[in-house]
Amino acid sequence: MHKKIFVSSLIILLSVLFHNTTLAQKSRIKTIIVDAGHGGREPGANGAYSTEAQITLALSLKVAALLEKELPDTKIIQSRTTDVFQPVTEKAAFANQNKGDLFVCIHVNAAPPIRHSEITGYRNKVYYTGKGKKKVKHTKREPVYRVWHTPNPRYGTGTYVWAADRDDSKASAMSERFESEAEVSDDVPDPNTPEGLIASRLWVQKYFKNSVRLASMIENEFVKIGRKSDGVLQRNEKGIWVLQATNMPAVLIETGFITNKEEEDFLNSEEGQEQMAGAIVKAVVTFKKTMDASRGNSVSDNTTTGAPSSKK
Repeated sequence: MHKKIFVSSLIILLSVLFHNTTLAQKSRIKTIIVDAGHGGREPGANGAYSTEAQITLALSLKVAALLEKELPDTKIIQSRTTDVFQPVTEKAAFANQNKGDLFVCIHVNAAPPIRHSEITGYRNKVYYTGKGKKKVKHTKREPVYRVWHTPNPRYGTGTYVWAADRDDSKASAMSERFESEAEVSDDVPDPNTPEGLIASRLWVQKYFKNSVRLASMIENEFVKIGRKSDGVLQRNEKGIWVLQATNMPAVLIETGFITNKEEEDFLNSEEGQEQMAGAIVKAVVTFKKTMDASRGNSVSDNTTTGAPSSKK
């Protein structure tokens, strides 16, 4: 009797292990790129005592460590782990070369100080009209202002996806990915053909939807820990280059306003960083599980994220 129970338990255990291994193998999100914004000679926004680059590095280190713990079968790669300068072109190239399936970029926001003014008195201003003998001198009274600035109280989070008018740039990045995939498979679209161009644009649409989905999940997690959220955002007037140049779903997270003293204190505190990192990781893990579970987690299912499938 005990032997039968042992054998049954062993079979169940092996089935679970096989199932988990199969899921890991089928996952479309095998590599996640975690990018700490700015760094080195480009510190980003400045607060009263810290810089954006310092905060983003501290947060990204925590996010990467938590992701490695929560997703042991997923490769977690950081764009930088020290205070070094990286142009956005290098960041995008790094993510693409490492065949990332998800790009998570961490930033800190800033708001300009608020300008105030008041009239402190008046002064006479002399001016002239006409020329030559017709030149006439005039005097008028004009106010004298005192001007001062106070810190901007704006606060809260927001997660950006690439602008809708930047799809061409994203499609170009996708074409480069198709070329890379073509080196190991004959089934991927040829980016130099009309069919390949259409395929890249279809992938852009899917990547955009999945980027918005992840961004929404991240902002929802921020709300759960008591943060004010500005939601999912786009910068249509000029775009965000690093989001449109990466050939994968991509988000840029503004974790708070360094120009707000309370937010700066929160983002520099151990508790604040742990809360923010935990919220980001929870959203990414949930997103990955959702993608892996969609339509039976089929490798050939093109509605999920990840590299273009070589199967039809």
